[in-house]
Parts: sequence; structure tokens; C-alpha cells
Amino acid sequence: MTRGESTTTLGFLIFPGFPMSCLTSAIEPLRAANEISGQAAFDWKLIGETGARVESSAHIWFDPDRALTDDLELDYLFLLSGPLARFETPRPSNGRLRSLSRHGVRVGGVSGGVFPLARSGLLAGHRCSVHWCYAAAFAAEFPDHPVEDDVIIIDRDRLTVSGAAAVFDLMLGLIDARLGEEVTTEVACWFQHPLMRGQGVRQKVPTLRRESTSDMLPPSVAEAIRIFGDHIEDPVNVDDVAQLVGLSPRQLERNFKTATGQSPSRYYRNLRMNAARQLVLYSNDSMARIAAAVGYGATAPLVRQYRRAFGATPQQDRQKINLFRVERNRPIPS
Repeated sequence: MTRGESTTTLGFLIFPGFPMSCLTSAIEPLRAANEISGQAAFDWKLIGETGARVESSAHIWFDPDRALTDDLELDYLFLLSGPLARFETPRPSNGRLRSLSRHGVRVGGVSGGVFPLARSGLLAGHRCSVHWCYAAAFAAEFPDHPVEDDVIIIDRDRLTVSGAAAVFDLMLGLIDARLGEEVTTEVACWFQHPLMRGQGVRQKVPTLRRESTSDMLPPSVAEAIRIFGDHIEDPVNVDDVAQLVGLSPRQLERNFKTATGQSPSRYYRNLRMNAARQLVLYSNDSMARIAAAVGYGATAPLVRQYRRAFGATPQQDRQKINLFRVERNRPIPS
């Protein structure tokens, strides 16, 4: 199999602690497409900031093919990382990303990779997809940045993807554009991937009842949860929410318990606690800032509710996650 003139080359810039599943979900469908089509339609390179070995979130080490400073001939460059990942030398490395973009490389972020991408400035003025489990942390760091909960967002020359299954879908889209529907279908069938999702498909977000997801809820409950989600920082009264969705408080209570197993007020409180935990684990914000971000005027009531919800204080959770970090850019889980 030889490289052709129209080979599409993708670079994957991996940061310490990057999610390995996202990398394999991107490369494997491309590899299969080459094999099925009998041509080197796609090529890929692992890239590190310095070219040194990089440890994934699964504690498996990878040797990059290139350093970010090397002469890179790429069509696409995707950043793969956890949300706290930062360049060792931010100024030249961010400048290098911007230079690649100016020279026609389409740049994207996968999962937590949207964080270093946003820090580079390359997401300014672009819509992006952020995985639901990082949404609160992203909003806290980039409050003015437009975020959507679609699994894939392609906004001009920026591609952002929420996670491993979504990046598989994105690669299927590239295969379809390059090799056609027949090859794409066979690739999907190789991996028993039944449906290729594109833009406009919302992420499935677990409700606080494990056997359901947000798209399985009755419309009134789903709308109430949307309102709750829009009022994490400035809590809203549950009775007012009932009125907004066209139900009495009693009807909303009954519908919520049927759909989620919880009352609206308890569900709302847990939603705020989950947002607080994202900020504890995936940001360096102080407890006072985290309390304010989830609608508490002081840290003491936040700590009490947090401990009830998770069996540990925010400080204990943060200390625990710090055990898995080395220096400043070894964030997990990712």
C-alpha cells in the first residue's frame, strides 16, 4: 500500500494524561479504511510538545513520531488531553499552533483537548462541543465562550468532539467524504458501530437515575432540568419552574419522581453538587469561587452538601485527585 498524492494526513497532539480511548477511536477506523480500500487514503502522526514519551490516562506510554516544533505536513491536527493539560512552554507552543492554523491546518480538540485549544486562542469566535462532564469547568474558565452539547461541532476550520465514540463518528465522516459510502459502511460494520452521528446530534447525558438518559425523559421533566441547568449559579425556586413548564408543583413532583426517582428539589441540589465536583476536580478555583459558581453564598453549606452527596469534602476529593498528578500537567481522569 503506497501513499498517494491525495493522502489525508492527521496529527494527534497528545498531552500527558490524554484519553487513550480517544486516540484509538480516531486511528482504527482510518486504518480499516486504508485496508478496505487498498490505498493509503489516510496517514497519521503522533505529536508531542517536545517529542518525549507521553503517558496516557491508562498509564500506557506512547512515543510521538514528531515534536510540535518539527516541520509538520498535516491536513488536520487534533489535541487530545484532560481538562487541566497545559503546554510546558505555553508561549512558543501556542504560537506554533496558531502558525499551523494560519498555514491551512484544520485544528480540533477531542474530549478535554478543547481546554488547551481554547487557551491557545484558536477557539475564539468559534462554537465548540464540550463533554458534559467538563461543561461546568469549561464555563468557569471561559465564561464568554459559546458552547453546545452536540457530540460534534464543525465550525469552519475548527472541529471539536465530545469523546471517544464521537471521534469515531467524525473519522467515519472523513472516510465518507474521501472514499464514499460503501467503504464507510464496511468500516462501521467492522467495528459493529451501527450509526454514524454527525453535527446536530446531542450528547446523551445521564440523569441522576442510572438507567435513563436525558433524551428518555418526559418533555416537562426535560424542560425543568434544562431550566435547573441554566440556573446553577443563581438558583431558581422549584415552584416557579413548575409554573414555567405548565404544571402545578405537585404534578412536577410526581412526574419527577416517576422519571428520575427523586424530587425536583433533590435532583436540582444534586445537579449543583455535580457541577461543584467538576470544578473541584477539573479546575484550580478556590472553594469560595466554587461555592459562588454553584449558587452558595458561603463555603460551609457547600461543604456540608458536598460531603452528603459524595462521602468526602471538596478538599479531600481534590487531594485524592492530586495524588495522580505529577508536576502541573498530569491531569486524570480524562
